[in-house]
Amino acid sequence: MNTRRLALAIAAAIAFPVAGYAQESSSTVTRAQVRAELVQLESTDRVGKLVEAVTDQSLEVYFREHIFMPLGMSNSGFLISGAQKRRVATMHNRQPDGSLKPAPFEINQRPEFLMGGGGAFSTPRDYMAFLQMLVNGGTYRGERVLRADTVATIFQNQIGDLQVTEMKTAQPAWSNSFDQFPGTPHKWGFSFDINTRPGPHGRSAGSISWAGLLNSYFWVDPVRKVAGTLFTQILPFYDPRVVDLYGQFEQGLYHGLQHA
Repeated sequence: MNTRRLALAIAAAIAFPVAGYAQESSSTVTRAQVRAELVQLESTDRVGKLVEAVTDQSLEVYFREHIFMPLGMSNSGFLISGAQKRRVATMHNRQPDGSLKPAPFEINQRPEFLMGGGGAFSTPRDYMAFLQMLVNGGTYRGERVLRADTVATIFQNQIGDLQVTEMKTAQPAWSNSFDQFPGTPHKWGFSFDINTRPGPHGRSAGSISWAGLLNSYFWVDPVRKVAGTLFTQILPFYDPRVVDLYGQFEQGLYHGLQHA
């Protein structure tokens, strides 16, 4: 989504009455109604609602037309087929003895709303196409998906003199406390953590990264023009064994680049 469209979405939702969402195309959503919904959502989820309001499309349709299809991400989406559902990886919980126990888990295929901050299905191969697009400054296989200046803002500090600090866990069963770069200043761009110094495993200063609740991690290095991701389905988040594996993977990648 380019910055101009995002600005239009925010303006439409905050300043004016807007047309109803795709599933409510015959109604009108007022500014007060939009605000009432937004205050209950996380920030990225709010952006998702704004996109739906200004485009009169569901996130499923908008993402498919503007992100997934241009990037060839045929196995990505909020709503998946029966065949895709049978391929969904099993979630596991880490036990006190270090073993893993399967934990039945299923995302509702008829949710009350689609979240801008999570809930979509994907595969490592599909997600790497998205990361490669960011590495390439907004293009993928010759097709422009995001404007170059939009991508540039993603890598820029958006919090001024503030620092990203440790996120203390409130629910240990779901997440450990989280700090990707303890003792090192890092910033926040548009939806990504920015390390201001070279990372301990090889990534350049100015790289962006983030993670998913089930211990899935990724980074994009704009200096070395590389990206990497590690997908698992394990709780609680920031599992020490997975984090160690992630570091080894990153270190091995940069070691290989040095000797290529």
